Amino acid sequence: MEVGIKTDIGRVRDINQDAYYISSLVNHPLFIIADGMGGHKAGEIASKMAVDIISSDLEKDLNSLELDDNSIIGRIQSSIGNANKKIYNESLKDEKFSGMGTTVTLAYKNNEKIFIGHVGDSRAYLLRKDNLSQLTKDHSLVEELIRNGSISREEAKLHPQRNIITRAVGTSQEIEADIIVKEKLKDDILLLCTDGLSNMLMDEEIKEYLLVNENMQKLCEELVRLANEKGGFDNITVLAIKF
Repeated sequence: MEVGIKTDIGRVRDINQDAYYISSLVNHPLFIIADGMGGHKAGEIASKMAVDIISSDLEKDLNSLELDDNSIIGRIQSSIGNANKKIYNESLKDEKFSGMGTTVTLAYKNNEKIFIGHVGDSRAYLLRKDNLSQLTKDHSLVEELIRNGSISREEAKLHPQRNIITRAVGTSQEIEADIIVKEKLKDDILLLCTDGLSNMLMDEEIKEYLLVNENMQKLCEELVRLANEKGGFDNITVLAIKF
């Protein structure tokens, strides 16, 4: 397994409100990205809290026992729920943190399966052979507009409300996380990214770079560079895993 990571403030934002986590465990690796939202530094606090809480919960639970698929799914959901509760309660303590929240997209490998936990509009992509598929569905206003036929996916890239998300960790008392389970095959590449990448690049562009870059660290750096060249309007985090 080879891993690459690159996070960047972009060319417009004052601070980087993205956060990430890469576990050091070889047999049961865990990867998390989060994109915070809120007032000055509130998003940064929310994303860091989410990554810290979820990684702590899952590293403790998932690596202490041999678990079946349903148990793993349950623990991923409960860890995201725990992060949601703690961030929400923190947001009530101080007015400057009011409404803060974060996306969360995580990947956990157990034996020959990959478990994805997802809330928000950060994404998980899978490159298998020459086919790139988006594993997660964005919890966003433009995604709802695409699904009901109001706009095309091309129009969504330029939609003035493309940054509005409909589900986030920490913005309400309860949260529902999407869970996706995929079989892992040799040479699969899993890409986790915040919308600072996916709003700037078309899927075909991401696929092109995945196909030509064998080194995962170089791949992440090249994708961030390209997103910045196209404007860098948001923080950018890219995490790539080649199995």
